[in-house]
Amino acid sequence: MTVEREGLEDFRLNVRSWLTQNVPHRWRARMTGASADEFTAFQREWMGKVVSAGLATPHWSAQWPGGGRSLDEQIVIVEEMARADAPRLLLYFVALYHAAMTLMEWGTEEQKARHLPAILNGEIWCQGFSEPNAGSDLASLTTRAVRDGDHYVIDGQKIWSTLGQHADYCLLLVRTDASVPKQAGITFLLMDMKSPGVECRPIRQITGDEEFAEIFLSGVRVPVANRLGEENAGWRIAQTTLNSERGLTIFELSERLSWSRWRLIEAMGGNTGGSIVDDQLRREMVDVFTKIEALSALVKEMMKRLVAGEDTGSSASIVKLLYAQVLREYTALGVRGASTSHLRTPFTLGAGHETGNWWFDYMNSFMWTIAGGSNEIQRNIVSERMLGMPRERAA
Repeated sequence: MTVEREGLEDFRLNVRSWLTQNVPHRWRARMTGASADEFTAFQREWMGKVVSAGLATPHWSAQWPGGGRSLDEQIVIVEEMARADAPRLLLYFVALYHAAMTLMEWGTEEQKARHLPAILNGEIWCQGFSEPNAGSDLASLTTRAVRDGDHYVIDGQKIWSTLGQHADYCLLLVRTDASVPKQAGITFLLMDMKSPGVECRPIRQITGDEEFAEIFLSGVRVPVANRLGEENAGWRIAQTTLNSERGLTIFELSERLSWSRWRLIEAMGGNTGGSIVDDQLRREMVDVFTKIEALSALVKEMMKRLVAGEDTGSSASIVKLLYAQVLREYTALGVRGASTSHLRTPFTLGAGHETGNWWFDYMNSFMWTIAGGSNEIQRNIVSERMLGMPRERAA
């Protein structure tokens, strides 16, 4: 074992020890049937602990607390978080990944100084990209921004904003020029969710959860100083945000899925040794577990290529497609072994997509065929950017 490898193993043991001492006792039971206020308070408390330990921001640059970690160290943290079944920072994942990565690449020094420390102190962010008629075809967005002196005046509507009802700030895409090709007339703004004219309504899903919200914007004034990059350059900047969602976010989710295989074995009536009587079920489980292993390996390889500058980001679309497929197959198997009594079981807020409440998890899995860019759009990206196939004809 090399010295570097020994150091990595020591780091792993330190992370594991901290998690053993700090993961909240029976947190899943506490969050099952919890109110929105209880969930928010719990997430804020856990966020403070993880930030203080330097485990929330290993992907940030070295100048920030906990930042500057190597990719191997980042992998260790994600693996150990999953192994310990630590709560996901669901309320903060847009802030820690989407907002932070976009700000670090495109933000001014003033914007970084304002928002990055605030994120570490618990500032919550949401994403205002999709619209009722601009989801898969995001570039068709119509939310309008008109320049008025040193402000933009915003009118329009956003939808499917994850936990937007709790957010302090929003990553907002707006149309500032309707006379140019649709990707060319989009601007990227940072919007204070407390601004006059902002109305945020939670969306109750088929699961009973309110993980998403729609945002209505009427005469909202956003300072020009809150613009990222140049006017009409928002489409390019948005790719940084979307690649973060399809890459860093799936990185965490794939490890959570990998460490939750025991839940499926248990649901099928087996034990930790994997003793399942039904041959057909056993074959299907092995197939799903093999895909989970392949997903984990593919994500880690993608991350290494991105860090080395050998990937344009298109492989994130393959990873996202595979995760959506595997999650659906995993939860569908769980449903086959679940009791119908689970239909009356309260869901667990912040538990991720593999809670063991199989009916909830299965219905929730459909979200990933759309979130982060629909599967159809991801297939177009793979075919056009990676395989060099002709572009799809416009409707």
